[in-house]
Amino acid sequence: MPVAGEPLAACPVTFSAFSVCDHHPALARTLDQFYRELLGHAVLAEELGYDAYWVAEHHFHEYGVVPNPAPFLAAIAQATRRIRIGPAVSVLPFHDPVQVAEDYAVVDQLSGGRLNMGVGSGYLPHEFAGFGVGGDTKRARFDEALVLIRRLWAGETVTFEGAFHRVHGVALNVLPVQRPAPPLLVAALRPEACYHIGRHGLNMMTIPYAAVDRMDGIGDMVADFRRGWQETQGTPPPVPLCALHAHVAASDEAARANAEAAFNQYTRTRLYAKSKKDYDDILAAELGLFGSVETVVGQLRRLHAMGARQVMLLQDFGALAAGKVRESMRRFATEVAPRLAERVRADAAA
Repeated sequence: MPVAGEPLAACPVTFSAFSVCDHHPALARTLDQFYRELLGHAVLAEELGYDAYWVAEHHFHEYGVVPNPAPFLAAIAQATRRIRIGPAVSVLPFHDPVQVAEDYAVVDQLSGGRLNMGVGSGYLPHEFAGFGVGGDTKRARFDEALVLIRRLWAGETVTFEGAFHRVHGVALNVLPVQRPAPPLLVAALRPEACYHIGRHGLNMMTIPYAAVDRMDGIGDMVADFRRGWQETQGTPPPVPLCALHAHVAASDEAARANAEAAFNQYTRTRLYAKSKKDYDDILAAELGLFGSVETVVGQLRRLHAMGARQVMLLQDFGALAAGKVRESMRRFATEVAPRLAERVRADAAA
């Protein structure tokens, strides 16, 4: 038997687990049960060797029921020892950046320095309405907040006068363990954003399902990010994160039987989508990793060739039964990862 985590550690693609945390009150599962399932998935992800576990921040709708990832991640930190943890993402325009810096500094402390910090400017109109924030100000709010968080995490005593935030002589008394700061990743939901994130010297994460029409677009997003980075930074670019819905089973037919209804439930819940992609749409566009081990390895092999080296797997969606989620997580770790490693080595040798 292989040592737990060994196949994933040897794979040329780094896998993380990610949940949007969509909850469906009309179904039988209670919110308390769902939270416990998510915690269990994080523990299993660590046992299997996944690199990180991410949770989304969402508000005021069943599309996501973790309004503040920080306390949820703190709970995961206490149940795990190795796996990295992070929000995907903290929506900065909705929050006081001093509070965000404090909250996630505590998470980094409680986890022993395992925080990855995903940040974004938000995109759901009902959330902006709920917080009384104008969508037309989100970019400026985001930029100010990010400047403040980075300065506070660096240990500065900060005085700042912006359009939306004013801070006078503030220094954190709790700093992150990681120095100079936890890794920062900026969400990109539009292809054109990738280039600008790279130019600013920041890493990125993206959900191609919401950003492009076909798998080939993922390669374009990675290329645009690298181009922006290389124009301004003069160093090799970091590896961006690409999030894909996924379910791997014994066969393509079994994957459909397990995941189709849950994925379609998820897409019905998702608000404001450009198009409501169902299971068949996502298969045709090749923007999800659904199918047998061999099918999924083939898709990942293509993504690897496009430059995708870090993949966040959304395996928990649409109230999919927890047992099916865990089964897919195990197959990725014990069957997909080693077979992908073999194929990539063969490609390199050829």
